[in-house]
Amino acid sequence: MRYFNSRAFRREQPSDPQLMLQIISDAIAMHTPIQFVLYWGKGPRCTISSHDIECLDFLALFATRVRENFEPGANIKLIFTDTHAELNGYPPLGIRRYFGDVRICALKHGFDSCWLSELTRIAEPVVGPIDGELPQELAGRLVASAKKWYRGEGTAEDAARKYYRLNMLELRAVELAYPRSIFVTYNSPDFRALCPRRLPVFYMYTLRRGCRIKPWFLPAPTRPMDAP
Repeated sequence: MRYFNSRAFRREQPSDPQLMLQIISDAIAMHTPIQFVLYWGKGPRCTISSHDIECLDFLALFATRVRENFEPGANIKLIFTDTHAELNGYPPLGIRRYFGDVRICALKHGFDSCWLSELTRIAEPVVGPIDGELPQELAGRLVASAKKWYRGEGTAEDAARKYYRLNMLELRAVELAYPRSIFVTYNSPDFRALCPRRLPVFYMYTLRRGCRIKPWFLPAPTRPMDAP
């Protein structure tokens, strides 16, 4: 853990170092890759850009650091948050196109991917309905985010409440699908409540050390880029 939990990649200390160590110890004992899962979102863009590729390259550097010190390496799974993009009012065709572009580029780096809607569909009969009020300590942050990115009907406050309830189901779906994984997030610990509670959380930089902006929210460069 010392090799990848370094200032080169880590923006904050992990949420549960002891559980993270246990997952790593189990992987070492079984000589299997260490499992990492993370959400990959969507902003206004409908196609991949150099920002996304730079983020994937940085994630590949992270995986290389693991592999250099543990031969089985890291197994990284991107979870495409199509449910969040749909909630934000983005067109279905643009959602599929963007995530399709990212999937192709991710495969070139050796990363697998899946759809959050599919994980949720499988888990919903097991988890059941999710109730819960949006915590006050999260409300301001989620409303501010909705004011930037929400394109659907209703107010930003409505969107924040829907987003929170959706996340409560989704984090359980991720826990059920990947119970022995380390959850990577580009958010700060202020959003720990939106991450799977039973998984240790690794808080990571995005494009490079010191960068916290999610690539999918960055506009495409003015100069056209080559296709991935």
